[in-house]
Amino acid sequence: MSYLVPLSFPVFEGNENLYLQKVMSSGQLATSGEFIRKFESKLAKKVVSHQAVALNSGTSALHLALVLLGVGQGDEVICQSFTFCASANPIVYLGAKPIFVDSEEETWNIDPELLEDAILSRLALGRKPKAIILVHLFGMPAKMNEILEIANKYGIPVLEDAAEAVGSTYQGSYCGTFGTIGIFSFNGNKIVTTGGGGALLTKDAGLIERAKYLSTQAREDLPFYQHLEIGYNYRMNNMAAAIGLAQLEKLDTWIAKRRLINERYRMLLADIPGLSFQSDNEDSKSNYWLTTILIDEQLTGVSNDRLRVVLFKNGIETRFLWKPLHLQPVYKFAPFYGGSTSEKLFLKGLCLPSSVSLTFEDQKLICGLIENELSKVS
Repeated sequence: MSYLVPLSFPVFEGNENLYLQKVMSSGQLATSGEFIRKFESKLAKKVVSHQAVALNSGTSALHLALVLLGVGQGDEVICQSFTFCASANPIVYLGAKPIFVDSEEETWNIDPELLEDAILSRLALGRKPKAIILVHLFGMPAKMNEILEIANKYGIPVLEDAAEAVGSTYQGSYCGTFGTIGIFSFNGNKIVTTGGGGALLTKDAGLIERAKYLSTQAREDLPFYQHLEIGYNYRMNNMAAAIGLAQLEKLDTWIAKRRLINERYRMLLADIPGLSFQSDNEDSKSNYWLTTILIDEQLTGVSNDRLRVVLFKNGIETRFLWKPLHLQPVYKFAPFYGGSTSEKLFLKGLCLPSSVSLTFEDQKLICGLIENELSKVS
């Protein structure tokens, strides 16, 4: 169906058309052109401490990051279980094995204590993990201090999946800049979009140059095509970069609007027992890419699926939280360390519409439908 109120919808209110016209006039539509360089420069300037390589998807960025970290056949990579499959699939692309770790209840991200348990368990088996993939879920920063302390203790590089967390900060620094490598996604539903795209970030200039080399089919700098390594067709095109540059110019505005949307939901649903929100704290500032709630069925008498169906019938798009990867049939072979935290979040959670185009009237409609459904069982 066509939703009256979609979950997340891109908004183009800046220089997108102007920049696209310049790209069309230049004739440089593919993986060369001034807007790729401008987009990378603008992104690097925004996050302050890192350089960036613009790529054609967040998944490409994750795959390339693992290649740069030396992950290969038979290696093991620790990965947060409570996330989208794209966080883990690139591990398998490389013939490596994901080791899934449960979340903690505060941020919903990888649990540092369970992370260390998993590392010690793998070391006892003579299997030192090659890397750690953590995710800043729905834009919420993970507990970076604890995670990095553990990673450094055992000498394991951290790959930050900040696909959903463009502009989110932890202790004043941007998500995606804490690990050895960070990645962003600019998919059509993200807070900043290029239609489809991503980026890889790192302080290491050598890794940046290698990422650019590998992402353009590993072409040697010769007057003919010669390849000493297997490369990838992962570079962002100039048209996507033009859209991305215009979107980055509005990033702070988009974040302010998403946070306002989150505040309004909290206000409108404040008096309902059994409803709670994913929340940031004094260390973190989420971009609130999506506003997410938990519905305690024992207190409300209503399940997350019942609310989803009610809202769906009224033209409002919602979605469940991510089904944990250790519960996915395709990953039934993978070890899992943890309890039931991520499973409970999946069974209770719902993502509410969060587009920057969402009006206060839209939110009052959504919350009114939720309150009305809950009143039927009170």
